[in-house]
Amino acid sequence: MACSHAGAEKYIGAMVDAPTGPGQGTTAHDGLELHVALIGYGKGGEVFHAPLIDAVPGLRLSAVVTGSPDRQTAASRRYPGITVYASVEELWADAGRYEIAVVSTPNRTHVPLARAALRAGLAVVVDKPFALTTSEARDLTALAADLDQVLTVYQNRRWDADFLTLWRLIEEGTLGRVHRFESRFERWRPRAKANWRESGDVEIGAGLLYDLGPHLIDQAVNLFGPVASVYAEVDAHREGVHADDDVFLALEHARGTRSHLWMSALSAQNGPRFRVLGDRAAYTSQGMDGQEARLVAGEGPATPDWGVVPESEWGSLGIDGELRSVPSERGAYQEFYAGVRDAVGEGEPLPVDTHEVIHGLEVIEAARRSAATRTIVEPSHD
Repeated sequence: MACSHAGAEKYIGAMVDAPTGPGQGTTAHDGLELHVALIGYGKGGEVFHAPLIDAVPGLRLSAVVTGSPDRQTAASRRYPGITVYASVEELWADAGRYEIAVVSTPNRTHVPLARAALRAGLAVVVDKPFALTTSEARDLTALAADLDQVLTVYQNRRWDADFLTLWRLIEEGTLGRVHRFESRFERWRPRAKANWRESGDVEIGAGLLYDLGPHLIDQAVNLFGPVASVYAEVDAHREGVHADDDVFLALEHARGTRSHLWMSALSAQNGPRFRVLGDRAAYTSQGMDGQEARLVAGEGPATPDWGVVPESEWGSLGIDGELRSVPSERGAYQEFYAGVRDAVGEGEPLPVDTHEVIHGLEVIEAARRSAATRTIVEPSHD
């Protein structure tokens, strides 16, 4: 398969020099490795990126960038042999050692760091939100195209077990024509944490619409296509909070399905994770995918039962009075990074295309306009 981007060319060079023999393949997961530099080692880097990179054959977590001495020590202990940089300037000076950079830093720094990494000759993974504006996102996508370099966005919730299960049911036609999709990320946190994400301003990317919104909107768009109109209720209820901590979005998709999305830090009783209504049946699931909790606990995809949902937590399918449990698909966050490996090393399609994510940012911007004007608005496609 042809590899046209810079990361693949570096990888092909390694393949040419590598010994071959009976049974040896030439793909990125057959003994050759792409070296990954992780920028940021807060919760995102430590919990959501490093363990998954480390678990995927063909990728090697080779460097971590963090200015925190405590995080430098933690990264070195968990991943012996990695290079730890105190600043991105040190990484850029050493960029020839790596093929991929992963940006897992505060939201307002995503675009400048991704831009610098691309210019340093690296393929780039950006944590969500991809950018704070669609204009920045388009410019960054254009830069990657000009440099013939891979650029993708970490939308791990496409590999949640319940989402994969719902995808299967829709593809099989089990629900019939879906006319309403309800999706929730809710928690009970009546006191805001004193960090930028919860107590900062919207201008730096704080608040739930930038934190959880990219997940919920991305799932809705993947299932039901582009959004034609948006109505939003965006509030900040907790003391000391400047950005939103309680959000409701009503989306009308171009194909007619309506998505209702809730995200809240002030939900004393949570609603169902999914409630999906079709003209043949409905599907309801409760609770959150378990992969995050297991990552927080220090587990990873090498665990034999990784992503397996216990039967007691399966969703229900059918109509009232005739419901049955539906076996859940297996959650697989690591598949995102397997896709990154294949895109960079073999020229395969991106695991997440930036144009899909840009539409999600269009929806977020429309939601802010809707909340400010208390009207239904159309996403901008400038």
